[in-house]
Amino acid sequence: MTMNLIIAGAGGLARETATTVAAINAVAPTWRLRGFLDDDPALHGVIRAGLPVLGPLDAIADLPDAAVVVCVANPRNPAAREQVVHRLGLPPTRYATLVHPSAEVPAGCTVGPGSVLLAQVVLTADVTVGAHVAIMPQTVLTHDDVVSDHATIASGVRVAGSVRIGPGAYLGTGVLIRESLTVGGKSIVGMGSVVLRDVPPGEVWAGNPARFLRPVRQPALQGVLPR
Repeated sequence: MTMNLIIAGAGGLARETATTVAAINAVAPTWRLRGFLDDDPALHGVIRAGLPVLGPLDAIADLPDAAVVVCVANPRNPAAREQVVHRLGLPPTRYATLVHPSAEVPAGCTVGPGSVLLAQVVLTADVTVGAHVAIMPQTVLTHDDVVSDHATIASGVRVAGSVRIGPGAYLGTGVLIRESLTVGGKSIVGMGSVVLRDVPPGEVWAGNPARFLRPVRQPALQGVLPR
């Protein structure tokens, strides 16, 4: 028996997640993906990735039997997904956990509710991924890494062992992180950066080696969802 599923958001991550749902169903029919919810009225009724945008986020109240996954990611606002989760106010049991069939999640690794692992993600040993985490294709997390709730890890990131990624942190494409470091909550690490020392919470770092650029500016989520 398949279960209804709704994706909150209709941007790039949401559409990538829809392809992961299709890949899961190709192996074993699991989800009946109804479509997307997005607060942008210009998208309502539009077909994206072959599925309709059904209405705003508040329409989740009309779909009480559907599982939900929040697929909002914005490098300018690393708190965006957490804001949407809090706004929806759903219990953890309503959230789907989606792992692409090509991802590797061995015994001893855990993935929390509402999290999405896209194609060819690799968790090696005893990796902990929290709730509402987005991990994009070809990322590798090695032994004893901990990724906290609402973090976003873009494609091609490589994280050495015993690293802690704080809640709501955003790692850009191709980031490399040395072992036993901490990337603070709601921080942003720019694409291609090489992280050789701890990144404090709420800061933007970039470069090789990565260095402090500025504090993170946290815009409030108002109306239209970030892409």
